[in-house]
Amino acid sequence: MTAAGTRTDGALAGVGLLDRERIVARPGFNRWLVPPAALAIHLCIGMAYGFSVFWLPLSKSLGITASTACPDLTLASALFTTTCDWRVADLGWIYTLFFVLLGSSAAIWGGWLERAGPRKAGVVSACCWCGGIILAAIGVITHQLWMMWLGAGVIGGIGLGLGYISPVSTLIKWFPDRRGMATGMAIMGFGGGAMIGAPLANLLMNAFKTDSSVGVWQTFIVMAAIYFVFMMGGAFGYRIPPAGWRPEGWTPPAAKSTMITTKHVHLNNAHKTKQFWLIWAVLCLNVSAGIGVIGMASPMLQEIFAGSLIGLPDVGFAQLDAGQKAPIATIAAGFAGLLSLFNIGGRFFWASLSDKIGRKNTYYCFFVLGIVLYALAPTFAGMGNKALFVLSFGIILSMYGGGFATIPAYLADIFGTQFVGAIHGRLLTAWATAGIVGPVVVNYIREAQIAAGVAPGPTLYTGTMYILAGMLALGLIANALIRPLSDKWFMSDDEVAALQAKSAAVNAGPTGSFGIGTGGLDAKAMLAWAVVGIPLLWGVWVTLRATFALFG
Repeated sequence: MTAAGTRTDGALAGVGLLDRERIVARPGFNRWLVPPAALAIHLCIGMAYGFSVFWLPLSKSLGITASTACPDLTLASALFTTTCDWRVADLGWIYTLFFVLLGSSAAIWGGWLERAGPRKAGVVSACCWCGGIILAAIGVITHQLWMMWLGAGVIGGIGLGLGYISPVSTLIKWFPDRRGMATGMAIMGFGGGAMIGAPLANLLMNAFKTDSSVGVWQTFIVMAAIYFVFMMGGAFGYRIPPAGWRPEGWTPPAAKSTMITTKHVHLNNAHKTKQFWLIWAVLCLNVSAGIGVIGMASPMLQEIFAGSLIGLPDVGFAQLDAGQKAPIATIAAGFAGLLSLFNIGGRFFWASLSDKIGRKNTYYCFFVLGIVLYALAPTFAGMGNKALFVLSFGIILSMYGGGFATIPAYLADIFGTQFVGAIHGRLLTAWATAGIVGPVVVNYIREAQIAAGVAPGPTLYTGTMYILAGMLALGLIANALIRPLSDKWFMSDDEVAALQAKSAAVNAGPTGSFGIGTGGLDAKAMLAWAVVGIPLLWGVWVTLRATFALFG
């Protein structure tokens, strides 16, 4: 590497197109090109949140107009049946697999990602996520639920994990002056993916729907193709700063809070601290309380408000005919998109706010407000007040997304930045756990209520909301117990220097900007932002239009 912080052409000899060394930034590179690359990937994999729009159509994939139900169907037999339609709870396991595999793959391959770099991880993510959706499409065609689980759930879930963590440590390094904002930008697209994907999926399913098909497998194939193009573009847009790089004119400020360290904990020691497991519990409980609701957002709104969504307040969900359910499904898809809008906005808003009030205080806000809103949700549903019900879940989802965006900065504050990407990957096992707990609580309590004779309506989800409020109360306690680490856990300066000396991008010269990272929102950066911004604006427009329909 030269004194300017770039590598010579000779130094790149033998370096592969996807290798980390290939993507070290050179003088003149603008750091504002990296967030759009991250968004291109996250907006695609974020459709995991919008998969609930497929549940009701897939539950009629054989009967088309009504489910072909089998009274003796079990979860095991549902995996292989070709004569019975799937239940929503059976399909909901795909959603669970998404986040179990996301957390597991992030934990397993987080260290590899730090060595291989974000480009290689992004390419692998694109192949797994899009390839998994294609396999799920084959599962729909052959009516094999196990193939959908394997394709979308397992293979797609691995793609989610690698795509999710690929930009986190990279953007924290590019924006050390705005750490919370950087993590918000890094993963806000994941929360916004459903805002684009849910209405797009509904649009495509309506276009492909015939007398013999609900249009899901065709939708899967088209969306997989679109996502692959965007994700590959994002992967090849990634760059990493050279070692020793700092923003122009910026120097690390003196620590103002005992909750923010300037030292570093080794990856192998992070999980040995109680702070790691307390933050793990904080994330797990916050996610569990929100993830189940997201996974059932579309069916939940349809079942609770039913005919009132189209001006027929006295018509319950069971009394709706096929013609009435179609516009209601469109409105519910808009609700899922609206939640996605709050999700993506909350990731940026709360993460940026955490730079001002601190990560711990930010999580206090999440838990206290969440408890109140979950406890009030059954009342709003019973009143038939759509505005308060939707607003309460919008705020809940903003804090759910904000929790994800704030947690990498929380980890960096406690454990330092040297291994924050890999530590974050391991912490996402909390997401994997929540991916089981949250959907199971919502889906199977719903099934138990229906089996007990409770008709679709406000009371179907009342007990669930109180349980979710209780989860947040436990999270509040865990957050209160988090304290700064003792000095014994931190690496010495010599150990940190030795680790950095092994980096392929090591720069033995002085620190500085090296002419890298400047430029702001120039023409090239604005074009990159437009590529991801236009789909986002379309998603916002569709979401707001559906919101107007929701409130009539």
